Amino acid sequence: MRLLPGYLLVPLAALVVACGSSQPPAETAKTEETPPQTTTTTPTAEKPAASGNIPAAIAAIVAAPDRAEADRALDAGRKPAELLAFLDIRPGMKVAEIAAGGGYTAELLARTVGEAGKVYGQNSKFILERFAEKPWAERLQKPVMKNVVRVDREFDEPLPPEAKELDAVVMVLFYHDTIWMKTDRDKMNKTIFQALRPGGVYGIVDHSAKAGSGTSEAQTTHRIEEKTLREEVERAGFKLAGEASFLRNEKDTRDWNASPMKAGELRGTSDRFVLKFVKP
Repeated sequence: MRLLPGYLLVPLAALVVACGSSQPPAETAKTEETPPQTTTTTPTAEKPAASGNIPAAIAAIVAAPDRAEADRALDAGRKPAELLAFLDIRPGMKVAEIAAGGGYTAELLARTVGEAGKVYGQNSKFILERFAEKPWAERLQKPVMKNVVRVDREFDEPLPPEAKELDAVVMVLFYHDTIWMKTDRDKMNKTIFQALRPGGVYGIVDHSAKAGSGTSEAQTTHRIEEKTLREEVERAGFKLAGEASFLRNEKDTRDWNASPMKAGELRGTSDRFVLKFVKP
């Protein structure tokens, strides 16, 4: 998951496509926790063997033949199996995605938590009006999405009161956008903190900006400094529990626009951090 010089100079639809967990054209598209008391499934012989630390059940979900080809095309850059495994998403969990966009990640979450689980998929009015309404509504009609609750709320308070004791909340390549959108990020992170159970996970993926840049690159290169993001999230009460390197690229100079609309041949090669925070 990657995201001009000056968002005000480009079509708003293109902007949202370039961010968040959505379907094409975005290329784009978060240590161990005690899992909730849920039932687990045993992989069958038909399920492909997992590689590395990826459980066979998760490998099978990503390889499911009924997934859309457009979603499959994003997998190489997104590495969803690695993300689901890193965040330890399991059957029966209650989870949420902030900035679900067209639903690429939300569907994978829905498949992973299964019928016994629940997924809250949040989008703001801006995202829905400028890009996501049609693809999101269409995706929600798929049988595999029957355990997904559509949430139309702004980022200041992205989750509804009934979203309680969640096991995980995920935000993929969108935290930096909440900056130029003038979101009250302290309030946003506090809302997420309150919605999670003790031990619940807040997983974030984003494009890495240069050291010392803070939030200054959010609109120009679609990036945020990892240190700044960590400080903001920890200010809400979270503790950093882990970080993953599967989307890292040490060769990235981090001085170019990571948006897939501008990255050209560099699309999908930005250095991205994957952080796992936990509510104590």
